Amino acid sequence: MRAIRVLRAGMAEHSVVSEAMKDLQRDRIEGNIPDTLIIVEHPEVVTIGPKARRDGVEIDGYPTMDTDRGGGITWHGPGQLVVYPIIKWEVEDQSVRKIIGILEDWAIAAMKKCGVESYKDESMQGAWVDGHKVCSIGLSFLHWVSRHGMSINVDTPGSRVEDLEGCGMIRGTHTSLHQLGYSQDKFGNPLDVRRFEEALLETCEEILKRAPMSPENWTPEVLA
Repeated sequence: MRAIRVLRAGMAEHSVVSEAMKDLQRDRIEGNIPDTLIIVEHPEVVTIGPKARRDGVEIDGYPTMDTDRGGGITWHGPGQLVVYPIIKWEVEDQSVRKIIGILEDWAIAAMKKCGVESYKDESMQGAWVDGHKVCSIGLSFLHWVSRHGMSINVDTPGSRVEDLEGCGMIRGTHTSLHQLGYSQDKFGNPLDVRRFEEALLETCEEILKRAPMSPENWTPEVLA
C-alpha cells in the first residue's frame, strides 16, 4: 500500500499554507514528493470561493480572503481541524464527485471512531450531525493532484460558525461538535482537535487506501 506523508503545521495563517500547498502540489505532480497530508488550525478567516464571488456574497464582521478552491464560503479558525490532502489520485478515482465522497466517508469514519454518528446530506456536501453541518470540503485540482481539502468543526469559539450565512446557507446551519454536546467519548475522554486528528490517521488506510507515515512537525514556507 502506498504511504502518505503527514505534516503537522500547528496554528498557521491560511494565506501562508495556501501558497505552500501550490508548491507541494507542483512537487507532487513532478513526482518529487509522495502523497502528503497537511494537518493545521488557522486563525479566524472566512475564505470566499469562486461561486460566492459570482453570487456577490458579502461577509460582514469577519476577516476574509479569496480562495481558488471549489464551493462558496467557509469559516476557518481555532477549534477547527483542517486537513489538506496533496494526493495524486488513481485513474479509477478521477472524478471530483467521487473524491469528495471519499473525503466525506473519511470524516464520517473518523467521527464514528470518536463515538459520533454522522452522515451525508444531499443539500450540501460535507458531513452532518443531528441536522447540522460540522464538516466542509472544498478542493482544487491540477493533473488530478488535489489541493485544499476538509475541515471539521470540533470546538469553535462562541457562535462564530453559527452566525455565518451566505451561498444559500442560513444562519445556524454550520456548528461544532461541542455545541451539539459531543465533547467527550463514551469513556469520558475529551473530544478535541488532537483526538480527531488521531481518528483521521487511524482510518486513513481504510478509506484513503494509503498508510500514514509518522507525523512530522512542519512550518509552511513558500518557495521563491
